[in-house]
Amino acid sequence: MAPDRFQEQFDQIQAAMGDEIVLAAGFEGPERMFLYEKGYILARREDAGDVASTVRDAFVRDRGDDQAEIVRVEEDESPGGVFRIRVGEPDRRERSEDRDVSDALRAVEDLERDNKRRMASRNHIVSIAVNCCPGDEPVPVARCESPNPAVAEFSGEGDAPVSVLVVDTGLVENYRSHPWMHRVDGMGKEIEVDKEGILKQYVGHGTFIAGLVSAVAPGADVTVHGTLVDAGAISEKALGDKLLGGMLPAERWPDIISLSAGTPTTCAQALLGLECFMDALMRHPETLLVAAAGNNGNDVRFWPAAYADHPEYAGAVVSVGALRKDGAARACFSNHGTWVTTYAPGERLVSAFTAVDDTPVAYDYQHSTFDHCRYGHNYDCTCQFPPHRGELTENMKASPTAIRERVLFDGLAEWSGTSFATPLVVGMIANHMMRYRGTGSREAAMRLLNETPSRTQTVSTPALIPSTWTPASVQSVPVPR
Repeated sequence: MAPDRFQEQFDQIQAAMGDEIVLAAGFEGPERMFLYEKGYILARREDAGDVASTVRDAFVRDRGDDQAEIVRVEEDESPGGVFRIRVGEPDRRERSEDRDVSDALRAVEDLERDNKRRMASRNHIVSIAVNCCPGDEPVPVARCESPNPAVAEFSGEGDAPVSVLVVDTGLVENYRSHPWMHRVDGMGKEIEVDKEGILKQYVGHGTFIAGLVSAVAPGADVTVHGTLVDAGAISEKALGDKLLGGMLPAERWPDIISLSAGTPTTCAQALLGLECFMDALMRHPETLLVAAAGNNGNDVRFWPAAYADHPEYAGAVVSVGALRKDGAARACFSNHGTWVTTYAPGERLVSAFTAVDDTPVAYDYQHSTFDHCRYGHNYDCTCQFPPHRGELTENMKASPTAIRERVLFDGLAEWSGTSFATPLVVGMIANHMMRYRGTGSREAAMRLLNETPSRTQTVSTPALIPSTWTPASVQSVPVPR
């Protein structure tokens, strides 16, 4: 029996969000799983009144007069342009798809047909634990080792500064103990350890990403905004509100926004909660969004990365998939499809994770590894190696070769995921901007992609490889029949 990482992460994210949001799981086929808020739907500011009235009328007709008090618009204003509409009483005991939300969305279908546009949606959960399952968990690396990609040389002469905003989990304390991160700043530090002094899950994600950007583009000014504080997750509405409610400066936005989080959605629809942000992005041509394509191992659209091939947002978004550790093919976990713009190394990268000090920090693995690649690949991928048994699957039949272990981190980590391929692309775009002064981020991305051929048989779009990245060898592993 394979570890049930979806259920494990469901519980982790729900515990982190507490009473603020009650989660439900949405399933549309075996490969499309997502989380969303129970008991609430979203509607644009201008549509909220009509949507709430329509749902209320339908619920009173079908369920009784007591529904008139339940269905209501929850707020008067929203920086992200959407309102939450309460349509039910959230119940933690039921984890399956929420009937109240499903019925509410069906109730507005005629209204949407009359207006010829979508007017309501679920409030999906955007998460770094994509599909509630990371590419893998971090592995300790000795302090004497070097980052991979290695830190590039930077003369500092004649280069225009490039600003990068990383929207992620925040930074660990004393992250500047890693000398190549001296141009990194942050808003919001992470709570790193639990009450027993053990590293919490996904701590260091934002630090790891900032370290990768700084290694590839040491001349870039990197700011990390600690937005994904609930086990690496946030609702789409809350993300849209934060982006437009003060995270981004009123005048000039950053050159590049790096976002290593996302979600599949209902019927592969775009995120209503990010619609106003995406429209604002088009009004800021100086800014490029670079987003991770996700670690679900399929071609289902993953948002907001999937905006990359949306005609309305042409040139404003680059979506990034991951190459395996030798760079010769797509990583087993990487999402793919026509909506993925480019690929970069995303397996077994090495970067800053905890601070470098005299006291290593302990971490207990949360997830168990698998006996075989969960996506059917035949190489020594992160599904299987290094083998370990996690706390959350302690009582399950995980890999018989797995070892339950507590590891110690002393500054550096090895980690995999499209989360980490993304900052490599960010760094390469930033370098192109600094090399060719006056080139905007969107133009730099277009030039890089146009100048770079596909490097593998399994990737038909350009593969961007930093010059300081060192590939590793791949071993063949038999696939069970």
